[in-house]
Amino acid sequence: MLIHGAFADGSSWNGVIERLESRGYTVMAPANPLRGLYSDSAYIASVLKSVKGPIVLAGHSYGGAVISTAAEGNPQVKSLVYISALMPDVGESGMSLGARFPSALGTATDSVPYRTGDGVGGTDLYLKRDKVHSVFAACLPESQANLLAVTQRPAATTAFSETAKVAAWKTIPSWALVGRQDMTINPAQERFEAERAHSHTVEINSCHVSLIAHPDAVADLILQAASASATGSDRPALASTGAAGSRRGMAGLGGIAGASLVSGAAAVLLSRRPGRRTD
Repeated sequence: MLIHGAFADGSSWNGVIERLESRGYTVMAPANPLRGLYSDSAYIASVLKSVKGPIVLAGHSYGGAVISTAAEGNPQVKSLVYISALMPDVGESGMSLGARFPSALGTATDSVPYRTGDGVGGTDLYLKRDKVHSVFAACLPESQANLLAVTQRPAATTAFSETAKVAAWKTIPSWALVGRQDMTINPAQERFEAERAHSHTVEINSCHVSLIAHPDAVADLILQAASASATGSDRPALASTGAAGSRRGMAGLGGIAGASLVSGAAAVLLSRRPGRRTD
């Protein structure tokens, strides 16, 4: 189950999906509504409940905040994987974390009012067309970044202003990937989040969209989480809150951006399809 994030859709996971399915894993990619942390998390939690069997749940960018809430209280979720993702603690929001760890995203968005058919209104955030390549996808060809700009899905400001009420990474083992060249989420934020969650953390030379630019690295990290979860060999100590805890070995993902936009999440079923290799 793969969940995209702000400014994106499920196709951002295409390369990762291909690699996971080639290893025999069942993968799903439901849409992330991008309307607010509370409603988005409730929706993804309902999708998770429709799945039978253990799950590895991975989130990219804003999707990290969504999975941290959606996984709470669901015993089927065995591992959390954060790809350049937001990992708020209770009482934190994407915006509050972005204020502590500023990034180029803060000046890379446009605000556009919206109104629904029932008269409810709000504000959507879009990436500025001329900022997508430099801030969001610098490690992709400019032509590919332009396609992301044209097809982007906006996120409501409530996705980043609503504060987390729970933090599933405190009790569920986590893996995190830090992109050293991430301009959307400050890499220092990604490291801080991963350390306090005691995530297995790996750093790579990548911009924010590592799942598109480096699908092998992202898929490998998810496979590590899946393997550890399947054997029950990796049950971490409780994560620390507030100050950063000691970093645990191996590799993981982390991060969301300054103003806290963007993202994605992914849930991979730990059961494999019959007839596929298991190495």
